[in-house]
Amino acid sequence: MSNNGKSTAVENARIAIIGLGYVGLPLAIEFGKKYDVLGFDINRERVHELSEAIDRTQEANMADLEHVISLRRNSDKQDAGLQFSYNVEDLRAYNTFIVTVPTPIDQFKAPDLRPLIKASEMLGSILKTGDLVIYESTVYPGCTEEDCVPVLERVSGLQFNKDFFAGYSPERINPGDKINTLTKIKKVTSGSTPAIASRVDDLYRSIIEAGTHKAPSIKVAEASKAIENAQRDVNISFVNELALIFDKIGIDTNDVIEAAGTKWNFLKYKPGLVGGHCIGVDPYYLAHKAESLGYHPEVILSGRRVNDNMGQFVADKVVKLMINKDHKIKGSKALIMGFTFKENCPDVRNTRVVDIYQELLQFGLQVDIYDPWADMAEVEHEYGMQIQNKLDENVVYDAIVVAVAHNEFLNFDYQKYKRNNAVIFDTKACLDRSLVDARL
Repeated sequence: MSNNGKSTAVENARIAIIGLGYVGLPLAIEFGKKYDVLGFDINRERVHELSEAIDRTQEANMADLEHVISLRRNSDKQDAGLQFSYNVEDLRAYNTFIVTVPTPIDQFKAPDLRPLIKASEMLGSILKTGDLVIYESTVYPGCTEEDCVPVLERVSGLQFNKDFFAGYSPERINPGDKINTLTKIKKVTSGSTPAIASRVDDLYRSIIEAGTHKAPSIKVAEASKAIENAQRDVNISFVNELALIFDKIGIDTNDVIEAAGTKWNFLKYKPGLVGGHCIGVDPYYLAHKAESLGYHPEVILSGRRVNDNMGQFVADKVVKLMINKDHKIKGSKALIMGFTFKENCPDVRNTRVVDIYQELLQFGLQVDIYDPWADMAEVEHEYGMQIQNKLDENVVYDAIVVAVAHNEFLNFDYQKYKRNNAVIFDTKACLDRSLVDARL
């Protein structure tokens, strides 16, 4: 141990963050305050933007980003600060690699490990004796040691736990949350040997104010992340199913939840669309692992089915309300307010708003989507859809669906954009009830 309490291995860490999205960038900034850090991404445009302190995800604290960039540029010792690169050769100067690439699902809802495997192949090409590779990407239990490490061994020609080592520390980033930020959320850590587990834990403990929890194995750490989001998914699916039942009964789901919530141990989950990079994806990783072992997870997959069908329910409900108001459905104009997967952030990954849009189109409606947060080019590239960041003041709509509770929508002038008998449906229960025809 050195005089400042850090182990020598941690004190000498030169860290490369692989992937500079919602998870990687905040991590690079925090480590950059104390270590020599390279932020690496294969997206050259992203690297150029970040080098100029431009962050399209809006997750970074801009003052901190500018500080760690200037720290690196102005330091003679180069013992702290952050720089960016898309050149694989630049990684050779580093000894600790943290992988934060996406782990999505494919069209069959099976884990898509291609970004993770490609990152592992890339690291294998520059891996040296003594190096440490830590994965943060969400995976199923066993993925790090059974899928990633063999790739590192094969490409590098090095032997695992003799020449190089691995760790796993699941990300807990909550996009758009400016209170529960990276350093304020307790971090689960793990390593491929007891000594490496302590090294990984020491490394994260040096930046995480909330502290760390050292798991007994990499598999335990992987599983902890998977069940965090599977638990939320199942709980939300329960209230979503209640919403379907209460709609048939003719009572308001949120009224029921408020009443039940007067009991101290009732968990007040709200119904809604379940998208994003975690809750709508991670349960499929856990289910995939279970099925590979011969077990079919009934509860997890039934919850997924309920949540995946909520967009269709919302669209069907809107059309029924329109019919009750004597609208001719085919050719009517509908406006969807919001496209991101949650409020007050630009993240459109796995947004389920697209389900409402596609269902309304099938009914023959003309549908516009308005979202001042989402990147129009990104939406067109990822979904093949066009959205608006600004509304045409001369257009009025027969139906308005509030799909995301952006702050801009809370005091929006809905009367200005609706016909006299237009339907307003509030999926987030965020508007005054006197304004809406129905809510989820």
